[in-house]
Amino acid sequence: MALHSSTMALLVALLLLLLVALSVPSAATSASLAGINYGRVANNLPQLESVPRLLASIGVGRVRLYDADPAVLRAFANTGIELVVGLPDRCLPSVATDPAEARAWARTHIQAFVPATKIAAVTVGNEVLTGTNASALARCLAPAMENLQDALAALSLDRDIIVTSAHSLAVLATPSYPPSAAVFRPDLLPYVRPLLAFHARTGSPLFVNAYPYFAYAEDPSGVGLEYALLDPGAAAFTDPATGLRYANLLHAQVDAVYHAISAAAAPSSKGCRVEVRVSETGWPSAGDANETGATPENAAGYNGNLMRLLAGQKGTPLVPGTPLRAYVFALFNENQKAGPSSERNYGLFKPDGTPAYQLVGFAVHQDGNSTSTAGMGGGRSGGGEGSPGGLVGGSGESGYFSISTAMPNLRQSAAAVAAATAVAAVSVFF
Repeated sequence: MALHSSTMALLVALLLLLLVALSVPSAATSASLAGINYGRVANNLPQLESVPRLLASIGVGRVRLYDADPAVLRAFANTGIELVVGLPDRCLPSVATDPAEARAWARTHIQAFVPATKIAAVTVGNEVLTGTNASALARCLAPAMENLQDALAALSLDRDIIVTSAHSLAVLATPSYPPSAAVFRPDLLPYVRPLLAFHARTGSPLFVNAYPYFAYAEDPSGVGLEYALLDPGAAAFTDPATGLRYANLLHAQVDAVYHAISAAAAPSSKGCRVEVRVSETGWPSAGDANETGATPENAAGYNGNLMRLLAGQKGTPLVPGTPLRAYVFALFNENQKAGPSSERNYGLFKPDGTPAYQLVGFAVHQDGNSTSTAGMGGGRSGGGEGSPGGLVGGSGESGYFSISTAMPNLRQSAAAVAAATAVAAVSVFF
């Protein structure tokens, strides 16, 4: 009987290990400093449950959402993928004026899903200060962030989940080049200063949506294509006021925000200590006839160079000690987005799971069989093992990604090892 009891205990332990192996994602999911935006302005996207498998197939471990849809949060439960969720713009007035509304939102959209769903941050609105409803919402931004922060604290979630905001570079006055000359628009300073004070007090980063593509498309004769594509061979620019050398436009854009923060922040707010992270960046693979540079080749080049840049785990010329973190826009092409054709063609993938272009710099495996080897991510805890490895092979093949069948590598490797161990245990004792 003693032998039988110990055998059963061992088998139970092995089965538990097997279940863990089947549910925990690849170690790659927490490895590097990049994530991806999962936008859903489309009517032809795949089922929610299949998306985490596709993300794992290219080593993605961190994802930014634009809302906190319960169905989406359930789809990411027990995957280990780290989420940034969004408090939609429409919720700002009520959350800003009523702490009870903030607590209700936090309970319904955050507390109800953690820890099974790994939520690391909440962005309050998106481009609120420069959006179509800026005049009505700008004054709500900082109060909404304060109330949501207090709500998370009341639920004992504030140590694990940060409150932040994401902004267009249109918050900067024109021109914002060279970076040292950048300042925030004077009309936005009454809203920016309390925002910076919040970030400095809570230690949360400021998110910016930075697109070198926009600068190039607006002035293709004045902005070098290679410089905008983050090409390592591009001619560098030296800021005459600081002497800092900029080898790519993304670094220049981020440092412009850092300079604007320093110029706007009162000394008591410690605003210059606010970290800047890139909440969106990318390059369209198609556009209208007048949208210069929107091609599959340039999209592949930009995102591949971005992966290499982030994998180096280095900061910008102005803040070299803080590794740059960024979220690629976007996972899928979104066929219902308004505006020019480029707006509907930022995706790494078409909705059927086919890569929109050759994916370079991602840990790709083909046909659901190969294993992914390098991660993407951007959490507060730091970088890890991101590297330029895991690139598409020399043949240039990127494969066809079957969304219904692509599986995380851990479900194929660690799970298989656990299963084999369990079988071995059974053969020994029975």
